[in-house]
Formats: sequence, structure tokens, C-alpha cells
Amino acid sequence: MLYLIGLGLNVKGISQQGLEAVNKCEKVYLESYTIDFPYSKEELEKILGKEVVLADREFVENLEVINEAKEIDVALLVYGSPLTATTHITLIQEAKKQHIKVKIIYNASILDAVAETGLQIYKFGKTTSIPDFEAESFIEIIKENQSIGAHSLILIDIGMKFENALERLSVIDANKFVVCSSLGTHENKIYYGTLKELETKKVKKPFCFIVPGKLHFIEEEVLKKYV
Repeated sequence: MLYLIGLGLNVKGISQQGLEAVNKCEKVYLESYTIDFPYSKEELEKILGKEVVLADREFVENLEVINEAKEIDVALLVYGSPLTATTHITLIQEAKKQHIKVKIIYNASILDAVAETGLQIYKFGKTTSIPDFEAESFIEIIKENQSIGAHSLILIDIGMKFENALERLSVIDANKFVVCSSLGTHENKIYYGTLKELETKKVKKPFCFIVPGKLHFIEEEVLKKYV
């Protein structure tokens, strides 16, 4: 059996249901290629009471975990919630084709946590990301969201430095940006300001940006707290 288990946003974020599933599994993998974790593998192992094996993109996308799940109970741990990446949908589809049982255990993700900024979730448009190579697709998505007054959530490729992300955002036509730093952890910080103002902030990984769209007056009031 294959378990896809969301870890939530901090090292203690895994649910009781998730812990119980991990205890059943002979093999526990940690998907390690989509996020800069705010904690170490060793810290997570201490919480789980079990050895964790790092799973890179090749291992997951080659569906090797499916072959193991034919014989034993296997867990794939995913930061946040397990179905925010299309790779994991592919895993489920392939498991079902091979008549392997799959159990999905959800958890909080960045898509929930950004509501702490005061921006209303239903007013967000398409989510995009800044890749670690030159590309303009994220710019087009932000423009599309701006055209309908929607907020834009911008995720960051693993390994990208904060200053580099700021530089990439300099082409965006927006007065102010929101930065979310380590949401869901005890080091959680939210900042609101111009790119120049944000340069001075101490931002820790994982972090993301929001380009606000048309603001309701309540959203404006909440954002002022983060200036």
C-alpha cells in the first residue's frame, strides 16, 4: 500500500493520522526536491521515531516507489499537503492502474497559510512560481491576474536566494509586494512594502511572494500591520 502523507508547515505539523500511517510502513520516503525545508531530516526523524529516506525528483517521477508499494507499505512524506504537485497525481494514477491501494492524508499548505496576510483566499488568481532559470511565464500569469484584480501567489524554486528572487520581480508592475517567510513555523514573518523596502528584511526559507490585486478596505487594514 502507498501512503501520501502531508507534513504541514513545521516539524510537528504531521497529523495523528499521518503518524499512525508512518508507523505501519516499512519504508518512509521524504520528497525533497520542491521546498527548502525549515527543519532538517534528523529533526523530522526524531518526531516520527523512524528512519526517513530522501527521495529526489528522479526517484519519484520514475515511479520506483510504486514498485515497492506492491510488496510492502510505503509512505511518501510531502511538505504541506500531498496533492499540490502534479507528480503526486501521476503516482496515484499509476498505483490505481497496478491495483495498488493508495491512502492520501491531507494537511495544511502554503495555499491555506497565506490567508494570514489578511488577503482573502477566494480573491487569488492562478498560482505561479519563479524558476531557477530565465523564463517569463510567471510574469504573464501575474499580468493575467492583475487584469482581473486578483492576487498572485508566487512560489520560489528550491535553492533560490531572496535577493535573487527580488531581482526577478523587479520587472513586475506593482507598487508593493507581500513576502511570507517560514509561514506556519515559530519563525513566521510577513512583510509588506516596495522591493527596495523588502531588501532590508530578514527573510528565511521557505518564502513566497504575493502581488496584491484590487484590495478591499479590510485587506488594506491588515496589510498595514506588516509594513
